Amino acid sequence: MDGILNIYKEKGFTSHDVVAVVRKILHMKKVGHTGTLDPDAEGVLPVCVGRGTKLADIIMNGHKSYRAVLHLGITTTTEDASGEVLEKKPVLFDEDIIRETVKGFVGELNQVPPMYSAVKVNGKRLYELAREGKEIERKSRKITIYDIQIRRLIPPCQVEMDVTCSKGTYIRTLCADIGKALGCGGHMSELVRTATGTFSLEDAIKLGDLKALAETGQVEKVLLKLEDALTEYTKVFVSEKSAKLLYNGGKIRSGFLKPEKAIKNGQVVVVFDHKKNLVGLYTVIEEENDFFIKPFKMLI
Repeated sequence: MDGILNIYKEKGFTSHDVVAVVRKILHMKKVGHTGTLDPDAEGVLPVCVGRGTKLADIIMNGHKSYRAVLHLGITTTTEDASGEVLEKKPVLFDEDIIRETVKGFVGELNQVPPMYSAVKVNGKRLYELAREGKEIERKSRKITIYDIQIRRLIPPCQVEMDVTCSKGTYIRTLCADIGKALGCGGHMSELVRTATGTFSLEDAIKLGDLKALAETGQVEKVLLKLEDALTEYTKVFVSEKSAKLLYNGGKIRSGFLKPEKAIKNGQVVVVFDHKKNLVGLYTVIEEENDFFIKPFKMLI
């Protein structure tokens, strides 16, 4: 069984819990998730099985979309509702000021990871240090907020918003930073991941439903094939004459390639053999008025 399951992670589960349950349901060892969601968060968590685990980092790099609720006026140790309250401040709930402030967070930002996170510093997870009562200096990381749309302003202190962002963005830190910019502080009280890459909330399946499908031998109905998870990449087919070179991970020159549309230098493409079997992801390299492709990630 090879592919990706679009799991709806429910509240109370860690991402590792989800992997453990999927392993048990499918009786498989080769299972991995594609980016952690905190236990209190819910939503899209693609889980890779079999050869699909080779695509985990590709899926993880995709854009993420979230629906979050920012609670103004209260800051917490974890930047979400699970933490201890650090400070309470009155909230001036001016809708125009809130909208303008939120708009200022769209674009490339430097974000400092929260202490309660899985980021490693000197070989130790930040949350481990935080649980020991320690707080250390963290380096900021470049992230991109592609879009923030305020869905609802809920007086006296809540803002519901949809966020589209890059890999590595902490939405609870974004909420805390918006609260700080408004002068009253804030924390994230709710979070749902609505999409990651091509995986959306509408198509996600809960673990209970996956178990029911497994018991009747119907998991294939919800198991996305590897090639279906790579629809954003241009397809390239390799002629039979280069089949041996292809399967040995060699470079393939343009004369043996049939791209579905024009390709360019540096582009990553998804490559199939002459029988339309998926082989891997390859990089296009231009060379003296010609080009070839070389392996980027083999999937066989």
